Amino acid sequence: MDYYHISAQELGKGAKLPILKLGDSGEVFYEMAAEMCAAIRANNAAGKPTVFICPVGPVGQYPIFVRLVNREQLSLRNCWFINMDEYLTDDGQWIAEENPLSFRGFMAREVYGKIAPELLMPEEQRVFPDPNDLGRIPALIEELGGVDTILGGVGCNEPQPELTAEQFAQLPTRVLDIHPETRATNCVGDLGGALEDMPRKCVTIGMKEILGARKLRLGVFRDWHRAVCRRAAYGEVTAAFPATLAQNHPDALLYVNANAAQTAYWGGRHGQLLLSEKRLRPVERGLYPPGHGGGGRAHHRPEPRAPQ
Repeated sequence: MDYYHISAQELGKGAKLPILKLGDSGEVFYEMAAEMCAAIRANNAAGKPTVFICPVGPVGQYPIFVRLVNREQLSLRNCWFINMDEYLTDDGQWIAEENPLSFRGFMAREVYGKIAPELLMPEEQRVFPDPNDLGRIPALIEELGGVDTILGGVGCNEPQPELTAEQFAQLPTRVLDIHPETRATNCVGDLGGALEDMPRKCVTIGMKEILGARKLRLGVFRDWHRAVCRRAAYGEVTAAFPATLAQNHPDALLYVNANAAQTAYWGGRHGQLLLSEKRLRPVERGLYPPGHGGGGRAHHRPEPRAPQ
């Protein structure tokens, strides 16, 4: 697709999903953490609850968020954190919190366990989708008056191309069989390639809840995000690539670091022009894809994350 060849300089022009280009990954994570803190401050001042839908992947925003909350003594007592998903056992129950893959375990260790107890929200306000009560989260969101912000990443997993975009946008919280490609990708990052130990099922919040949030904020920062962010921002809206549905959201923003902003790969007319430049070194001619030899960037492993 031609949009994969859009340069870093041109990225964002004519995009159907607004893009904010930043520097390193730390800037992406800081913006996400700052967005969370700003919403909490405003709602605390107004005496209103703050409701987030939160990911485990990306996770780089959480150390910054924890530090800001503790330093500013920012109360989370009226906050609700609704996590996007959790892995399940083969019989459809949450994996144990002690399992290193558990998102409940991650949030307990790396977020809730590091916030001053007097600032932390009650345990019942730390919510995960429950395979035994799929209607709980939609009902809770309605009771709380909606979701302020959803924060997440962009992947290329769990498409349902047999559905229209409109049908996919209405999917509720549900249990899924994890796509084999997602299991293979995640086991490389999480389990050193131990595919047989990777869960086959998950419970996930639906696109209906996600797209219903007042704000949608997505962050990308890895080498493979170069193509992903371009398809999300310029591609056709389709259930075959769920992130494209963010194009229809009234207040969506995609944070892109300098790495992900780089051209996905050189090709087409633009690539031919580059190859014709005799003065360019091999890596600049596109003979080595970014991150693979030729003095390119070091390759980063994929962000561990559950399917969306």
